[in-house]
Amino acid sequence: MTLRATLLLLALGLSALCTGANEQSQPDCLACHTATADVAVHAVFHTVHGALDGGGAAACSACHGASEAHARRPTDAAPQVSFGPRWQAEAEARDGACLGCHAGGSALHWAGSEHQQEGLDCASCHRSHRQQDPALNESESQAVCVSCHSRVRAELLLPSRHPIAEGKTACGDCHNPHGALTGASLREPSLNEQCFTCHQDKRGPFLWEHPPAAEDCGLCHRPHGAVHDRLLTVRGPALCQQCHAAAFHPSLPYGSEGLAGGGANRNLLGKNCLNCHSRIHGSNHPSGARLAR
Repeated sequence: MTLRATLLLLALGLSALCTGANEQSQPDCLACHTATADVAVHAVFHTVHGALDGGGAAACSACHGASEAHARRPTDAAPQVSFGPRWQAEAEARDGACLGCHAGGSALHWAGSEHQQEGLDCASCHRSHRQQDPALNESESQAVCVSCHSRVRAELLLPSRHPIAEGKTACGDCHNPHGALTGASLREPSLNEQCFTCHQDKRGPFLWEHPPAAEDCGLCHRPHGAVHDRLLTVRGPALCQQCHAAAFHPSLPYGSEGLAGGGANRNLLGKNCLNCHSRIHGSNHPSGARLAR
């Protein structure tokens, strides 16, 4: 045998040894997590996550780490990065497994966000093994949000509300659950700008502006739901009288004693500032200084 042939055989032998060592270092997750034993695990192969690093067991280690100890003693040792429920790694480790790929875009401000500061992690809302993640499904995402935000869930059942239950809008249309530079994790720089994405007719600029409307929509409206029409915080004329004690004509303060059952004051029940001042957000009419036209 020639020297060249001997060297070639040695090279092939070393290559085989290295390949075998690599195969042994790669845990065979699917040997235990079979399709019949754990259907939820195998559902990941119907998602984009199931194709990571070529798919198969390599996709498992792409998120859960090499997990050699778990491969040797599966009942005693946890995977390197576990999302529970039996074992659960630290929130930073769980987030790190996701942010290794999802670090930009809508998740850019996750670090320091309200949800992150509350100790939540990606797996608190997302189900990466499911073919259809409920947090990314428009018909199911609301349930994910209100499972924690119970006050909002109650407000969405009030007579005047945003049509989230009907599927015409969703929590994610206004809020970025991964964090933002604004209060309440709004997607726009301010509450008004967020409202104007849908209510563009209220944006202006107007020749005659109503200062509270230009300052903050939340001064008069509740964003999720209210007992009063048009999401108002208080019904008219009481809402207007919080600022306008005497608006250039007799303006009597009306209280709850004038409602039905307490005296039924016809002025309170039938009167509303909006009956005349209908352009309450602003007016471009030359004679609209009082927002009446």
